[in-house]
Amino acid sequence: MISESLVDLSRLQFAITALYHFLFVPLTLGLSFILAIMESAFVMTGKQVYQDMVKFWGKLFGINFALGVTTGLTMEFQFGTNWAYYSHYVGDIFGAPLAIEGLMAFFLESTFIGLFFFGWDRLTRVQHLMVTWLVAIGSNMSALWILIANGWMQNPVGAEFNYETMRMEMTDFAEVIFNPVAQVKFVHTVSAGYVTGAMFVLAISAYYMLKKRDLPFARRSFAIAASFGFASIISVIILGDESGYEIGDVQKTKLAAIEAEWHTQEPPADFTLIGFPNQETMETDYAVKIPGALGLIATRSVDEEIVGIKDLLKEHELRIRRGIEAYALLEKMRHGDKSDPTVAAFDALKDDLGYGLLLKKYTNNVVDATEEQIKQAAQDTIPKVAPMFWAFRLMVGLGFLMLILISLSFYYSTQHNVETKTWLLKALIISLPAPWIACEVGWFVAEFGRQPWSIAEVLPTHLSVSTRSVEDLYMSLAGFIGFYTLLLIVEMYLMIRFARLGPSSLHTGRYHFEQNHAAGAAIAQPQQAVADQA
Repeated sequence: MISESLVDLSRLQFAITALYHFLFVPLTLGLSFILAIMESAFVMTGKQVYQDMVKFWGKLFGINFALGVTTGLTMEFQFGTNWAYYSHYVGDIFGAPLAIEGLMAFFLESTFIGLFFFGWDRLTRVQHLMVTWLVAIGSNMSALWILIANGWMQNPVGAEFNYETMRMEMTDFAEVIFNPVAQVKFVHTVSAGYVTGAMFVLAISAYYMLKKRDLPFARRSFAIAASFGFASIISVIILGDESGYEIGDVQKTKLAAIEAEWHTQEPPADFTLIGFPNQETMETDYAVKIPGALGLIATRSVDEEIVGIKDLLKEHELRIRRGIEAYALLEKMRHGDKSDPTVAAFDALKDDLGYGLLLKKYTNNVVDATEEQIKQAAQDTIPKVAPMFWAFRLMVGLGFLMLILISLSFYYSTQHNVETKTWLLKALIISLPAPWIACEVGWFVAEFGRQPWSIAEVLPTHLSVSTRSVEDLYMSLAGFIGFYTLLLIVEMYLMIRFARLGPSSLHTGRYHFEQNHAAGAAIAQPQQAVADQA
């Protein structure tokens, strides 16, 4: 049996890598499209300030992009170093979208990022605009293929187990691409990235307004970010609702954990707004509920039930027993019995094989598992409820906070009086971390809620790891934490440094000169009037 410490450390290392990487991804997605919009304004109007906006925000985008690539590459290598059996078992399917991401999206994005920075004097305005849009499209294409791969882990469609090769094999590539979970995850994730980019530009522009510097630049940047952010935050909320519907359709256990839905209610189910989930008693203490709301969110109906955790446990225990039968038939076929009745019996039960493999955590001989081991394996199919419950509510709460801030920013920007709303400008600066926290928490909900599976209902996480020593993992984990923390410090230092320099550094203080000249003229007029009278 695989050491539990080995599994936990492998999971921790991958989680830390992913969470660090996801600090950079949302800003790349959001800023890329904001840059394209700003440059479109420059090409249409010819105003220098819009070109300065593209160059300044593009500099911050470039810093973030470089560090995002650095952290992302190591994540893919971990599938070979830390998750060797996972790569063997599902590599033919999981590897395909990642390979396409590398060949099509990553190379496209990286090629045009160079033209974006070094092509200003070599390309016409329209050509450079096309490059900027291709950078934005490439960033989103990269996210698409990665999320297709991740969506397949959540909902493994278009593939089936081959008992002769002992691997999962693809049967329908189109089904993998158009997996509804993957598509909903993609649009929800990129929309969250757009909100992150908008909040970033809004907060820094608000800082300039409070400091009364670079005002022409700050006003226009703020207006574009507010408009883009308003459309994006509305999309995030709508697509989040759609994501809840898909979870209710194909990931019933995750939905039940998120909502602390211990019992199957009469439809439509109530939504637990807040409470204290207790996994031992399988009750939510001091629960405050909204009648019927969960049924509408998760099923789009008032007559479909949402299965509670207690009933899901019974269902999973039954599937584990069927998985034991499937495992026994698989062993017979591996030892030469490939008769039609045996193969037909296995085909009828093979969808439950993954549940039988959960017993590998407790015994090497799955067929002889005890009743206690079966019940333990069934308990493992339910993720820890309290972290899921609170993380989801934190994500939603931050989403509505950003909806309020961005909506107010958009409204006052259209009224041309946002500079007078110092309380809003300060709130935007204080709330700058909010989109990153929401993105990280959302990623946690998606991945932690999938446990104990690396591939939902197919391959348990504890069977997916490489045969490495615990000492090796401690050393590599310390190395990753140290290196990634250093990269994060570098990112923060460079971002703060260039943000403080501001857009005036692009033209040796041109914006400062314009503002100081205007202020000086206003002071000089009354002084000249006094001199004339004398």
